[in-house]
Amino acid sequence: MLIAGAGMAGLVCAARLRELGRDVCVLEKGTRPGGSMLLSSCVVWRHLEFEDFRAECPDGDPALQRLIWERLDDALQWLVSLGAEPVWEDTENPRTTGKRFDPRELTTLLAHDVELETPLPDDAEPPLLLACGGFGKRLAAERGLLLRANAWSDGAALDYALERGASTTPGMDEFYGRVMPAPPARIREEDFVPLSQLYGRVAQVLTDDGVDITPPAVAWHENDLANLVGRRAWYVVGETNERIEAARAAGGTVVERDDGRIAVHVAAAVTHTIGGLAVDTNARVVGLEGVWAAGVDAGGVATGGYASGLAQALVLGLAAADDVAASI
Repeated sequence: MLIAGAGMAGLVCAARLRELGRDVCVLEKGTRPGGSMLLSSCVVWRHLEFEDFRAECPDGDPALQRLIWERLDDALQWLVSLGAEPVWEDTENPRTTGKRFDPRELTTLLAHDVELETPLPDDAEPPLLLACGGFGKRLAAERGLLLRANAWSDGAALDYALERGASTTPGMDEFYGRVMPAPPARIREEDFVPLSQLYGRVAQVLTDDGVDITPPAVAWHENDLANLVGRRAWYVVGETNERIEAARAAGGTVVERDDGRIAVHVAAAVTHTIGGLAVDTNARVVGLEGVWAAGVDAGGVATGGYASGLAQALVLGLAAADDVAASI
């Protein structure tokens, strides 16, 4: 079995297939395993209530959403059974449940025999799992946004599948992202979490021209603000905080206004795409025999809103492995 991508989805699929006695070859075009999981806070969560999942992601595929919602708890216990030690036994959010892991420790646990700096070959033949991390780099470049993910998620899997007749889901223009300090702030990969400007619900949001675009309400996850801010905007707040001081220390533009408030120049950063390849609940790519897609190479889960990309990667990676083992 060939697996393209060594992020959460590809690594868990490989681990499960090895557990089931199957031979696996994992290719990673980057210089390290872990994908964008390695750069995240590594909280793997689901909504407590399925109805909340549907309400927050109303345009997603109900069958895929139900799959992730029902199977995540067992999938997390499977990770623990392999030796993954949770940093948090549950989330700190009353709306959600899940676990948080140390991303480096989890990558070390899962990453075995990965062929680095090896892109998906153009002539790759099934059976094949596409787990390349979506097309966040491409989307960010097209829109002039920052990228808050690994630099290798450029849509290679999407191109491979579309050239062979696959179809895509709605939401191809949607992304999950964070508001970050705008350039000239220096944002390294290790800064993706601490430099996220997660206080937007108490901020006034202004365009660069000074137009007030503050929404009447802000979602708890603030992904809506990332989509609103776009290339550049200002967050204006009454007092500083740890995130603002981190932005200042990174070289971001933080201005003390005449009215005594603080303005922070910010920009949206793409963490991952939400649209992607159409798959069924076995993670099979619709219209392609012997090809599966997991993680955010698959679309149709969080369309219209926001849900855990790592939960999607974990559950679909395991679903693909079990289906491969049963069918090949």
